[in-house]
Amino acid sequence: MGEICTIGYEGAAVEDFFATLRLAKIDLVLDIRELPVSRRRGFSKGALAAALEAEGIGYEHLKGLGNPKEGRDAAKLGRFEEFVAIFAAHMQTEAAHADLEKALGLVSGKQACLLCYERDFRACHRNIVSERISGITGQTVRNLGVRNGTARELARKEIQLAAYA
Repeated sequence: MGEICTIGYEGAAVEDFFATLRLAKIDLVLDIRELPVSRRRGFSKGALAAALEAEGIGYEHLKGLGNPKEGRDAAKLGRFEEFVAIFAAHMQTEAAHADLEKALGLVSGKQACLLCYERDFRACHRNIVSERISGITGQTVRNLGVRNGTARELARKEIQLAAYA
């Protein structure tokens, strides 16, 4: 059955983000931001998709699974129950149903990862989406945390391993 992963890039250096994906052996990133833009260099849709492709990782933007503005606003203000209610209502829309079906087809046989901004998955809609997918597919959910310095550590290990090759 495998697993479905989730990741947030809040506060993450782009190189540590990619190192985390490599360590988790991610094949496919499903971007579930409603608006796949970012002030953070490397995390807007075009730049991210190109960088993922260069890493051999697929990219798919599923706008219908994004948190609508009202939900994002409620979450930012700490109104968690309101955020959950807004997102639950959004998940009943035709766009959400269509992209959930698309996600279900894409995660089959892949090491897939849902992407959004928030570092803490518990306060992010990707937790709700991943649990929905898990409930249908039986996949376990693994939330990846991006640690500062991961890219450096990975490069050091690869250098050490290459020395023994």
